[in-house]
Amino acid sequence: MGNVDAAAARGPRVRGVAARAGGWSARHRWAAVGIWVLFVVLAMGLGSAAGRVDVKESDQMSGEVGRAVQIIEDAGLKDPAGETVLIQSEAGSGPVAGSKEFRAAVADVIDAVQGTGEVTAVTSPYTTKTISADGHSALVQFEMRGDAETASERVGPVLDAVAKVDAAHEGLLIEEIGGASMGKTFNDAFGSDFQRAEFSAVPVALGILLIAFGALVAALLPVALALTAIIATMGLMGVVSHVQPMSDTANSVMLLVGLAVGVDYCLFYLRREREERAKGRDARTALMIAAATSGRAIVVSGVTVCVAMAGMLFTGIAEFEAMGLASLMVVAVAMVGSVTVLPALLSLLGERVEKGRVPFLGRLKRSRQGGADGESRVWRAVLTAVLRRPWTALVVAAGALAAIALPALGMHTQNLTLDQEFGDSLPIVRTYDRLNEAFPGGADPAQVVVRADDIGAAPVRKALEEFRRQAVASGASKGPVDIVTHDAENVAVIDVPLVGGSDQDEAVKSLDLLRDTVRPATLGKVDGVEAPITGQVAGSKDFNDQIVGSVVPVFAFVVVFAFLLMLLCFRSLTVAITSIILNLLSVGAAYGILTAVFQHGWGASLVGAEGVGAIISWLPLFLFVILFGLSMDYHVFVVSRIREARLQGRTTRDAIAHGVVTTAGVVTSAAVIMVAVFAIFGTLSMQSMKQMGVGLAAAVLIDATIIRGVLLPAVMALLGERNWYFPKWLRWLPDMTHDESYDDAPAVTAPARGGEEPERVGV
Repeated sequence: MGNVDAAAARGPRVRGVAARAGGWSARHRWAAVGIWVLFVVLAMGLGSAAGRVDVKESDQMSGEVGRAVQIIEDAGLKDPAGETVLIQSEAGSGPVAGSKEFRAAVADVIDAVQGTGEVTAVTSPYTTKTISADGHSALVQFEMRGDAETASERVGPVLDAVAKVDAAHEGLLIEEIGGASMGKTFNDAFGSDFQRAEFSAVPVALGILLIAFGALVAALLPVALALTAIIATMGLMGVVSHVQPMSDTANSVMLLVGLAVGVDYCLFYLRREREERAKGRDARTALMIAAATSGRAIVVSGVTVCVAMAGMLFTGIAEFEAMGLASLMVVAVAMVGSVTVLPALLSLLGERVEKGRVPFLGRLKRSRQGGADGESRVWRAVLTAVLRRPWTALVVAAGALAAIALPALGMHTQNLTLDQEFGDSLPIVRTYDRLNEAFPGGADPAQVVVRADDIGAAPVRKALEEFRRQAVASGASKGPVDIVTHDAENVAVIDVPLVGGSDQDEAVKSLDLLRDTVRPATLGKVDGVEAPITGQVAGSKDFNDQIVGSVVPVFAFVVVFAFLLMLLCFRSLTVAITSIILNLLSVGAAYGILTAVFQHGWGASLVGAEGVGAIISWLPLFLFVILFGLSMDYHVFVVSRIREARLQGRTTRDAIAHGVVTTAGVVTSAAVIMVAVFAIFGTLSMQSMKQMGVGLAAAVLIDATIIRGVLLPAVMALLGERNWYFPKWLRWLPDMTHDESYDDAPAVTAPARGGEEPERVGV
């Protein structure tokens, strides 16, 4: 007891990285703020000076598709933006392609597009034989002048010209489709969709924080920290992109993750500091306790989230690697900012952090909470019931989540087709379907990129012609199969419309027939010839194969390293195991909801997802990494508070009750912000974004309520003292638990179990 009394007499003394960082920042507050501002400015300046290098198309693709794009890039060939005008009459009653009326329409289309001055290489269907079998459909094809990447910005006059021809020919449907026209249509319809969601996320988060804190200054702090972390990371992405190329998608994911964790970390820290001050502690002591406890939880959580995000680096897909690295960086920056500049700002503001109070919001907040300890009345009632009957709570909650996760067993993933991604809300999607129906595979032909030592050599020429013949004879294509030869570069490109068209499963069978049968029997017999097959169908298949192959290494890396971090940071084998199981259950429930809504259509009308029928291929792996990281956010915070209460001498059951109810308010606030932000993306028109938003929002909601409020306390209550089990054979591992201790509470000795020596835990 003497040691305990002496420790109490000395007053609070904190240890560990987070505690020391917070202490230094509080003592040198202006220096800490200045260093942070300088860091953000320098990061942005360096990023602007360096410029951002984006992922190349050849790096984005995997398998044969990537090799095909690389051959084109190495040869210096630029793939022009190809456009097609579909001229179609009603089958059975309308004019056929050989009629005078139909020929006049074709001539008018050719004259109209050539008259814009924006196109080249215009071809007539009567020359290229692109006339449907029933004679009621024909294709005028051409290429946009200039860079294909900017063609969508210049295709407007061409679209207008085609629309005028359409209006002049009653009884005929004349519509344009192609990479440029589709790009313009989607940009016009949805281009600002994603940006609006990104920009609306900040005011939504600010509004929820204002309700949570009831004061404007306190609400602004988390948003300000998150935004500065995002700004700094954007600069760092420019520098890092010269080693690992980045992308717009990586930037958007970084913004989402940065806002989520940046606000969460600041929320955790600020709530604890206010809670300690409400207990009557002086400002310095409250700040030191927040640094030692919430600061430590932020560091553990941040490292765990970084590890989860690093899992994307094992996919071998450049886009995923960019997203993983960008997310990892913003989490690291937000974590550092939370334990350095935040305590400095709190020290500077003092009582002024309560400025801008809104009386109504303050009363609303107090009505939800208990006394000065920050406990939540609602969660106190829930927890009382859970701890009274933990077995019942465990069976009911786990059973419910297992039932929710059950549909995931039949999950079907694929790259979504146009009608799945956008529905039939856009006329160009219906044009795509009509084109594929009249010319199966014509909208998205397979491309065989042939490279040879001498593309003009007789054996190569013969193999190219034989490939053309067998592609149709084998049933993989109905033609026409076009071959374009680039003699100077020794490259040829073969366009092969695939039987199956927009039916992905049938189109993949045709692709496999080309790759496994036709190619080996023709081009494969010529020495020195390389002939990878690319195209939309090939890209979808190869991407799916790459994703499937990445699942095991990514899952294993994330789970194993998260387990090790929990083991080291809580020094408990039980806590590490239960952490992984609960997080996997949360992810499984999210998968189940996605499958039920978007694949089976249960409640799909509520989110505008009717008729999708599949989950986009990249989403399960992406969700696993993001959700595992964000789930650890809450888990570390709650379990740290439970362990802290246990170290202060409470029984395990009392520690569980105290830890859960005192963190419930901040976890709920953080979860509401995440759910609201992710739900914004669930309202977007693109089904891939809708699936991402719904999956993330549902998982975070489940995690913050059923997992943390019911399952976690039920499991820990049933385990009792076994929660702190740490076998002798693991005690050689480094002890990373000391950060959360501060010397104003007596140390306790964990009871001996199974004949082991008692282990002293705490200060």
